[in-house]
Amino acid sequence: MNTSTDRIECKILLKAPRAKVWRALSNAEEFGKWFGIDFAGAHFSAGQPVQGRITHPGYDHLTFEILIERVEPEHLLAWRWHPAAIDQSVDYSQEPTTLVVFELKDVDGGVLLSVVETGFDQIPAARRAEAFRMNSNGWAQQMKNIESHVARN
Repeated sequence: MNTSTDRIECKILLKAPRAKVWRALSNAEEFGKWFGIDFAGAHFSAGQPVQGRITHPGYDHLTFEILIERVEPEHLLAWRWHPAAIDQSVDYSQEPTTLVVFELKDVDGGVLLSVVETGFDQIPAARRAEAFRMNSNGWAQQMKNIESHVARN
């Protein structure tokens, strides 16, 4: 994992067909299964907001909200969100968002999935370091989650 103060980058080799990996990323309900979000009935479409209930224990009282920015079939999925927006007493809507980009590349042995999140330097200083820490750990875990998901589905 490469990091700076503004960027988190994780990569993983997934030993699965590109179409299967793409479906795990781009189908909102399937994405939610490995990411820990109930996206029942939701769809990822460029320019559209998507909301779901977080299913991870301890966070299941929270709503997960993203704005889909780009969808390039079997290649790239990008969204914006408010990272680590877990305090229900805070209105995050006026804060800058970070950009999350998933990208697929064919490589020997499978598909290289990269996720890059940028924009942390624009997050208010009072919560920047914690958001960066939480997401660094979170992306590392989510890469393991998608790996397990595509291996068994």
